[in-house]
Amino acid sequence: MNDSIAFFSGFGPKDLWFLTQAAWQTLLISVLSISGGTILGIFFGWILSESKVVGAITVGFILDAFRSVPLIIQLVLFYNLFNVIGLAVSPFWAGVTILGVYTSALVANVARGGIEAVGAPMRRAGRSLGMSYLQTMRYVVWPIGLRAVFPSWVGVALGVLKDSALVSVLGHPELLKVARDLITRTQQPLLVLAVAGAFYFALSFPISRYAAHLERKWQS
Repeated sequence: MNDSIAFFSGFGPKDLWFLTQAAWQTLLISVLSISGGTILGIFFGWILSESKVVGAITVGFILDAFRSVPLIIQLVLFYNLFNVIGLAVSPFWAGVTILGVYTSALVANVARGGIEAVGAPMRRAGRSLGMSYLQTMRYVVWPIGLRAVFPSWVGVALGVLKDSALVSVLGHPELLKVARDLITRTQQPLLVLAVAGAFYFALSFPISRYAAHLERKWQS
């Protein structure tokens, strides 16, 4: 019975396993990009918030460029640039690097908003307790400010997870790339895309639910 269904649809257990492996690649790309991009983004957000002139002229301009240029153009442009300058970078690491920098550009504005959400009186209160500037940032500004913008960061993370599909243009076998290959072979676009969409949902839904749980926990 199962063999007849697989023959009729052209989509069998092996194809499902290929999509599962591709979903793992998508998750790996997303985790590495979001983690690295978040760290860089917090640092850039601090520069934008605390170093007004330098941030506006240098970092701000660069981040605006990454936010303004479509991600697919950045992927193709920088991947080919790597090859031109002689850097042997695999499609996987090229995708992680470019997507990570793109993520940092998005997180920078989120982090800046969180830092600026902590008012001067609260900072002065930390300094009055004998804290240094770095201690005030670590124990006062970051915990309060980043918690305030956590929902925005979750939105960025979910967006990057879906944007990771664009890494397929580099030829890396992530979820969308494998789905397209299977569509070409099986001629079953609706079925393959439905399964791929289910994988994306399975990756995204737990993140949004866990984030909502954390927000409720912090508010209680």
